[in-house]
Amino acid sequence: MVLSEAPVKKLFVTYEDIHRHCAKLASDIKADGWEPEVIVAIASGGFIPARILKTYLKKNVYVVGLQRYDDDHAVRAVPLKIQWIYEVEKKLAGRKVLLVDEVDDTRVTLAFCLGELFRHKPAEIRVAVLHQKRKPKQAVFPEGVKVYQAAEIDDIWIKYPWDAQDIELHNQGKE
Repeated sequence: MVLSEAPVKKLFVTYEDIHRHCAKLASDIKADGWEPEVIVAIASGGFIPARILKTYLKKNVYVVGLQRYDDDHAVRAVPLKIQWIYEVEKKLAGRKVLLVDEVDDTRVTLAFCLGELFRHKPAEIRVAVLHQKRKPKQAVFPEGVKVYQAAEIDDIWIKYPWDAQDIELHNQGKE
């Protein structure tokens, strides 16, 4: 007997969607009256949203590289630091930081990054994500960390345009 798997529900996100989400995030941040002094992007999913947020918020972007999955898609219990901010303590100490990533899925990577960044004594860190998945999280944020989210979605597979092999097929919701 052959068991067939049900198709996995996917959300195909376009660059236009990303831009609209970033505009919403920037608007929410400004509406709070909060102004970050620097933006930190988590590579690789946070690159593009952080760059778009720079346009709205007019702040420098620093990048940290964390790897949660290896080349065989095996999950690491603790993310591996593959790139960090040069002289991080000079760039973050006493400053308000906006940490940006594409999705809050399990929360492990975001929580790990927050813990590492807080070691350098910023005044405050807030988090901005394009998508917040409605599901139990495997990690918690330090007390007082505020999260801005552009959209809250079910626990589905998100297909971002920067992962597409063929952008035209992607924009049609195909692979």
